[in-house]
Parts: sequence; structure tokens; C-alpha cells
Amino acid sequence: MTETLDSSLHDKALARAESMLTLACKKDLKIATAESCTGGLIAALLTDIPNCSHAFERGFVVYAPVAKSELLSIPLERIERFGVVSKEIAVDMALGALKASHADIAVSVTGYAGPGGSDDEEGLVHLACARRNYPTDHREEHFGPVGRASVRRATIDVALDMLQRAVEA
Repeated sequence: MTETLDSSLHDKALARAESMLTLACKKDLKIATAESCTGGLIAALLTDIPNCSHAFERGFVVYAPVAKSELLSIPLERIERFGVVSKEIAVDMALGALKASHADIAVSVTGYAGPGGSDDEEGLVHLACARRNYPTDHREEHFGPVGRASVRRATIDVALDMLQRAVEA
């Protein structure tokens, strides 16, 4: 059976996202997302908030390498060289989302949510947050083999922290 995000998590994340989006609205900042392992969950969360969801400009769900290349202008050779789950590709995703949108801030996530079945480290996630005219922030997280839903929940929390810092900058 597929794991989904439970409603208590959604309520907590929604409150955090609402606070961040309210500030983004006050500062007239627009946000974009570039998501792989979260499959659009961050974008869905940011658009669930009435009266301030207009701060969300657009989202890219780029699960496959070719999608990252086509939509975010990341050369496939670069993805092959660094690996789809890497600091370099997370940063490229955030910067690519900024270039392909009218957003001021973009957050990206790429990782192995699990379960494993290959040599990839289950629970490894790279996130990046880029704001125009600011240095790009990167986080590497090792959540462990805790299951897809838990990795995705933890990734959303980190992404919200990164967005909050970028909006406050």
C-alpha cells in the first residue's frame, strides 16, 4: 500500500508554510519549487494556503534526469557526471527553476526516498535554495532507511526551513 502524508503532518507543515508565505507576500516575493523525490508535495503544500498562495509562482516536478535537463536546462552530461542525487544537481535545479520562472526564490530537492534495492543510500537527500542576488544555500541530509513517507516529510520540513531563511534575507 502506498504511504501518504498524514493529516497531522499536513497541519503542522501548513502552519509553517503559511507563516513563511505571509512574509513573502509582505515582501512581494514569488517562490518556485523544483522537486524530484517529493513529487510536487512542496508545491501542493504552498498552494493549499488561502490568501497568500499567490506568492507561489510555479513548480517543476522533475523526477527523471531528462525532465531535469529539459525543464531546468541541466545538461545530461552534468547529471551523469555528478549523479542525479548530488549537491551540484540540487543547486542546478534551484538555479534552473529561477531561470525558467519569474520567481525570486526557488527551492529544490533530489534524493533517494527508498525503499532501497540498489546501492543508493536510502534517505539521502540534497536540497538547495536560491534567491536572486544572494548566495545559494545547500543542505545534505541523511534521514536513513525510515520509509518513503518519513523521508518525504523530513524533506518538506528542511525545505520549509530553507525557504523561511531565504524569505527573511
